[in-house]
Amino acid sequence: MKILVVEDDAAVRKFITTLLKKENYTVFDADNGINALLILKEQKDITLLITDLIMPEMEGFETIIEVKKQYPSINIIAISGGGQVGPENFLVLADALGAHTTLKKPFSGQELIRAIKNL
Repeated sequence: MKILVVEDDAAVRKFITTLLKKENYTVFDADNGINALLILKEQKDITLLITDLIMPEMEGFETIIEVKKQYPSINIIAISGGGQVGPENFLVLADALGAHTTLKKPFSGQELIRAIKNL
């Protein structure tokens, strides 16, 4: 399985990509939605997108909308730690936009792997 991780926080992005590589997934990463869409154009066989929701340039909400429009077969896991408001509001919106699963930060590696396997 090929997975694209979209996360602006370099430490979180590294945690997720390292974890997924240890689980033998092929992993690509981007720091915002614009770069994610560029990767999706190049890598036609990505089957899962894991995206943060609050990012500069192009937020996860916009990314979810574009991915659902351009690549409807890709599964989406939305992740968020929130901001000024709690992450629950953001995750509910991500679900409404088409995310298949949502995870509230911080989450464990086991929670993420379980979410992937449940897709």
